[in-house]
Amino acid sequence: MSLRHRIPVRVRHYWKLLAVCAAFLVTCAVVFSTVRVAPLVTSASDDTADTVTRNVAGTTDLFDATVAHSIKLTFHDDDYQRLLDSFWTEGEKEFLEADITIDGTTMASVGIRLKGNSTLGGLTRNGVSRPGGFGPGGGQGQRQNGGIPGGNPGGFPGGGAPAGGGFNRASLKAEEPETLPWLIRFDEFVDGRVYQGHREIAVRVAGMGGGTTVLNEAVSLDVLAAAGQTAQRYAYTGFTVNDRPTTARLIVEHPDEGFAGTLGGSGVLYKSLASGQFADQGDDPTAYTDDFKQITMKGSQDLQPVIDLIKWVTSSSDAEFAKHLADHVDVPSFARYLAVQNLLLNFDDMSGPGRNYYLWYDLKSRKFTVVGWDYNLTFSGNATQGPHDAMTMGGGRGGFQPPEGMQPPPGAGQQPGGGQQPGGGQQPGGAQQPGGGQGRPGGFGGGGHKLKDRFLASAAFTTTYEDAYRELYRKMFAGATALTSVDRIASVLATVDGSDRQKATAEADQLRTVIRQRTQHLATDPVITKA
Repeated sequence: MSLRHRIPVRVRHYWKLLAVCAAFLVTCAVVFSTVRVAPLVTSASDDTADTVTRNVAGTTDLFDATVAHSIKLTFHDDDYQRLLDSFWTEGEKEFLEADITIDGTTMASVGIRLKGNSTLGGLTRNGVSRPGGFGPGGGQGQRQNGGIPGGNPGGFPGGGAPAGGGFNRASLKAEEPETLPWLIRFDEFVDGRVYQGHREIAVRVAGMGGGTTVLNEAVSLDVLAAAGQTAQRYAYTGFTVNDRPTTARLIVEHPDEGFAGTLGGSGVLYKSLASGQFADQGDDPTAYTDDFKQITMKGSQDLQPVIDLIKWVTSSSDAEFAKHLADHVDVPSFARYLAVQNLLLNFDDMSGPGRNYYLWYDLKSRKFTVVGWDYNLTFSGNATQGPHDAMTMGGGRGGFQPPEGMQPPPGAGQQPGGGQQPGGGQQPGGAQQPGGGQGRPGGFGGGGHKLKDRFLASAAFTTTYEDAYRELYRKMFAGATALTSVDRIASVLATVDGSDRQKATAEADQLRTVIRQRTQHLATDPVITKA
């Protein structure tokens, strides 16, 4: 048989058309191979691309904070070691497959991965930190006094008041997975599955490594909810990994699609990344992949609204910013967000090294709302910090100098926009900070945030901010709300399997002290006493 007859009939009939198509593809490859193609979405739809096919009901509301819960994880050690290998060599936080039992309900093949940035800096494996860590062998110096190098024993760097969470913690150990920070994802290996409407939950630890009670974060979330502010739900659980000892852990609702549904209306949720800088990087969406991650409505919405916000905030004049911010941002909500961070002494907010916040873009109003997240460093500053004082690690005005070899975030110690340090009194845009408060000291403060700094620097928003501050102080502190929250949460924690009673009692006492000091100091502040 000739070669011609070995070719299928259909191919022989249409060989000319096939040849033309092949030539076209070759031409495209040659002509366009050096042209960058940016992924674009029209942002015309408010439909979500995520579909829930199975919602596991469970037996008990996972975030019923009034009862003790139970979570058990089972996974193969070989998979765990591969996860650690990836994190150690590449810095990647990969998912491993595990089985989970929550309050008696078992689910196979959930995904779990390490969660955190600075928190994991002290993680050791066989006594050695990963490259870039600040534990033994990590190239960042030896931890001292059970915490940050140079820290005060039993306290905070710079002489700040002790808190319920904070820095005076031992390093995390890979050999003790029951103590590590985890993100649990129910649909990582089983598409469409959620648990009680949640795609993800976070297993928390105290800031900068170690600790399990995280009482400061639980109290912060509790008082925020009591004050009518947006906050993730939480609960305490006995937490067991394989055949390891059970420990008491705080679990927190992770801001996922389910959480976005509680924010009201139709919108898009974006997560700020720790590597983010909130700076104009042009029109290419791919230039912002280190800054924000889109959480909801992938495929029907895109990052363009965030890019537009960044461009406007960083380029508008002071007069334009004061006059038109309300066209871009929900101003009263933003004032409340900023007031909350100061009241709770949370230096690691949207301007901190962790860039811990989300942006909610309402598709109807076309405005942004800033959503707080990650409160495990609250109450870690100076209890006498005023409403207009800038926050830094360790609190107060002197800031905290990072350990030798541990680099501060880009821009730390400088005012955004080239403003002067305290003494010059200049803020971004050349305005004086309201109330004559301190600018960002030359410590390990996180480098600022253009939106936050310009808002606080503008006299146009001083009244809005102070009114929000006064109202939230009265709701969160003046009526002993925060102290009552400590008592209530501590009583539940005492019933959780694996709870260290002595440690929990000591941390509760420390937290009460900070709250009392904060309440008493602010009670006489002019912002609070203003009629």
